[in-house]
Amino acid sequence: MTTIAMRHEHPHRDLPQPPVERAVMDDAALLADEARYCSFGDTVHYSEPPKIFARCDGSYLYDNAGVPFLDLQMWYSAVNFGYSNPRLNGVLKQQIDTLPQVASQYLHPTKIELATLIARDAERKWGRKGRVHFNVGGSSSVEDSLKIVRNASGGKSLVFAFEGGYHGRTLGASAITSSYRYRRRYGHFDRAQFIEFPYHFRGPRGMSKEEYGEQCVAKFARLFETEYNGVWDPKAQQCEYAAFYVEPIQGTGGYVIPPLNFFTGIKKILDQHGVLLVVDEIQMGMFRTGKLWAIEHFGVQPDVLVFGKALTNGLNPLAGIWAREELINPTVFPPGSTHSTFASNPLGTAVGLETMRMVTETDYETMVMAKGAHFLAGLLDLQSRHPEIGDVDGLGLALRAEICEADGFTPNRALLDRMVDMGLAGELRHLGKPIGLVLDVGGYYKNVITLAPSLHISSDEIDLGLSLLDQLLTRAKNRP
Repeated sequence: MTTIAMRHEHPHRDLPQPPVERAVMDDAALLADEARYCSFGDTVHYSEPPKIFARCDGSYLYDNAGVPFLDLQMWYSAVNFGYSNPRLNGVLKQQIDTLPQVASQYLHPTKIELATLIARDAERKWGRKGRVHFNVGGSSSVEDSLKIVRNASGGKSLVFAFEGGYHGRTLGASAITSSYRYRRRYGHFDRAQFIEFPYHFRGPRGMSKEEYGEQCVAKFARLFETEYNGVWDPKAQQCEYAAFYVEPIQGTGGYVIPPLNFFTGIKKILDQHGVLLVVDEIQMGMFRTGKLWAIEHFGVQPDVLVFGKALTNGLNPLAGIWAREELINPTVFPPGSTHSTFASNPLGTAVGLETMRMVTETDYETMVMAKGAHFLAGLLDLQSRHPEIGDVDGLGLALRAEICEADGFTPNRALLDRMVDMGLAGELRHLGKPIGLVLDVGGYYKNVITLAPSLHISSDEIDLGLSLLDQLLTRAKNRP
């Protein structure tokens, strides 16, 4: 087993320190221009005022004043391998000087090599031949998968998806994302039927996690019992729904982790009724959970798999789909089925290929599971000292901490909002110096800290993160 040279720079090394007054003034001017000239439609401001960062390295972001911020969300799990990863950055720089762009009607080596590597990995794991199709982002690749599904099903446009599921905000992806908020202004079309996900902490009382998962599977199976349940024609042996879109672990929904036997029950029902399983790995792929794809933990085989984000460590908007050969071969999915000028661009495929090579050279599974166990143990310790932490859970380095009232159950979004604002203020203390903490908010009630640290985070940095969470929660509880 080889190891990777990690970059764990001390957050309080000597840094150029711009005058605080100028940094504040510059930020104020930038925010004034943002308020006047930038669309707010592509922005979510989780703090007031919004935070501006100037540079990044390893597990840290730095503001204009040089204050370090330990990042425990890594751009929504897009930067799994750390900011300014020297190996991946080096490949990008080399590609810029070699073949930075080429029209999509021409081929370049790294597109073919990357698709081959992903497809061969899938064939080795699942015994199925398949092909890879690239696009520029997760939502675009979800749209491509919807075309695959409709084509394979003879034009059926309806799919199943989960309550709490998130698949993007393009028109088609919004239709299969459970939040009506993303669809309300743009009309109604082909809305998914949303199925209950086994969110055990807020599920029926008195059930184990496995029992609740079995109950959810049984509820789904009931839809196919008779024609009057609305989705199945027993005479024609056809389902009205073409596919089931799943996140193995819910991302925006709050890093909800189902029981390990849950998807085997779901997949059995899908196979019995000719419904495709489409697995969205955009946030949980690339070893976030200790496996290349999170679905590998659950013992089922996807028909279509969507990936993105950390494939390029956030350096380039490259995403894609893998699909079984019979769904995507050139006869059924010919040239021109989808197109984007920047799909499979050489900067993205070069970095993606190097990422895939990197994860095959090191035992990321062992590394991520060990770090995740360390982090989860620390969260459980925090929970024992703070009754406001109602639930913690994790798989690999996908971890959750649900912030509640002192009863440990009632959602407390206001407390978490204060924690986020205080973390981004950069006024926490470590070794006598200021430091900040970057957190992500998720969950059905927007009261869950969804933790996605760098997979290269050190044990010391995990301990620092836990210490800062302790400090932050204590401060936020004492400040109304």
